[in-house]
Amino acid sequence: MILWFTLVQVIVAAAAGLLCIILGLAGRRPSDLSVGGLALLELLLIAQIVVAVVAPLVGNPPTGSLLEFWVYLVSAALLPPASVAWALLERSRWSTVIMGIAALAVAIMVWRMFAIWTVQIA
Repeated sequence: MILWFTLVQVIVAAAAGLLCIILGLAGRRPSDLSVGGLALLELLLIAQIVVAVVAPLVGNPPTGSLLEFWVYLVSAALLPPASVAWALLERSRWSTVIMGIAALAVAIMVWRMFAIWTVQIA
């Protein structure tokens, strides 16, 4: 994984998560703003999948558990579309909050993926 790209993903995920939670608690239903934040996050996760496939081929192999890394990555990539689908089916203020919680979970998962990729084996 690439540190700067990881930081961008974590910042975008945290910002989208906080925005959705604030909007939801303020009574706003899912809108282009809240769904757009999660769409941007999903694009970054798709780019991360490409990076994770290419990185070992160019000399940046993971030093941690590859299986654990891919489980985190696939799970993180599934969270934004699942939460948006749920929010669009149940258009309430709480579905916007759920999108925010999913985005914050992705931020934590991306940071954990970075730790798995760069773990130093003693």
